[in-house]
Amino acid sequence: MAPSPQAPRITHVSWGRLEVENGTPQTFKDAKLYPGGVRAWDWTETGTSHTPGIQPADVEELLEHGASVVVLSRGMNERLQVMPDTLDRLDEADVEAYVLPTKQAVERYNKLQADGHAVGGLFHSTC
Repeated sequence: MAPSPQAPRITHVSWGRLEVENGTPQTFKDAKLYPGGVRAWDWTETGTSHTPGIQPADVEELLEHGASVVVLSRGMNERLQVMPDTLDRLDEADVEAYVLPTKQAVERYNKLQADGHAVGGLFHSTC
């Protein structure tokens, strides 16, 4: 069985800006990262808003790409909530989840990534 692709590394986070190294540098406001890739996290795809927060549908793509641990960022000021159903979905999939303010979420994600884990994450770079 081939090893899982590596998740990209976050190289910088500041208000409204997340920089990711995935072969070439890419910049996002909000991003989905997973083993083998990254893309903009468009909240309108799943109806996500600060309240009630991150939806179960938001994490499905991470699971489909083989994430075995997921980091969910709540924003710089922790305004973004996480629906209990989302954490239930990750638990059902036997996926470890971390819910942290964005800067701490980036630190945790990068540590997991550097340690070779099949990590995925949802990152919100503003409030």
